[in-house]
Amino acid sequence: MSTLDEMDLKILRILQEDCTVPVADIGKRIGLSTTPCWRRIQKLEEDGVIKKRVALLDANAINAGVTVFVAIITNQHTKDWLERFHGAMADFPEVVEFYRMSGQVDYMLRVVVPDIGAYDQFYKKLIARIELSDVSSSFAMEQIKFTTALPLEFADKDVPKKRAKAVVK
Repeated sequence: MSTLDEMDLKILRILQEDCTVPVADIGKRIGLSTTPCWRRIQKLEEDGVIKKRVALLDANAINAGVTVFVAIITNQHTKDWLERFHGAMADFPEVVEFYRMSGQVDYMLRVVVPDIGAYDQFYKKLIARIELSDVSSSFAMEQIKFTTALPLEFADKDVPKKRAKAVVK
C-alpha cells in the first residue's frame, strides 16, 4: 500500500462524508483537476484504502431499530469450531458487526432487529446452531454517537514505525 499524502486525506475526508460528491467537485474543493483527482480515487480503491461505497440506511425506517450487543464466551477454541462459528455468523443477516475479543469475552456481536421478540428468535437460532458457554445480551437504550467515518489523524505514514519503536523499548 502506498503512503497517503495530504491530497489523499482531503479526498478521503470528503468521501467519508458523502461518497456521491462528483469527482469534479472534489477536485475543485481540494485544488486538483478532475483527471488527477479521479486517478487518486482509483488508486485509493486499488490499494484497498477505500473498501467500498455504500448507502447508510435509517434502521428505524427499515424496521431494524433495536440494537443488541451480544457478548459470547466459549470454551471451544479449535480451528473446526472457529470455522463453524464464523460460518454461522455469516448466515445471520441480523449480525452487522462481529469481533473476536481479548479479555473475558471471546466474541462481541452487534445485532439489529425490530424488537425483543425478534432478538429472542435470533438467540434461539444461534444457540441451536453452535455450542456456546455463555451469551450475554445488552440492549442499546439510545444511540448517542454513530459514524462510519474513520479518524484520518492516524494516517501519518510514520505511525507504524513509531509504534514498532515503542514496543521494542
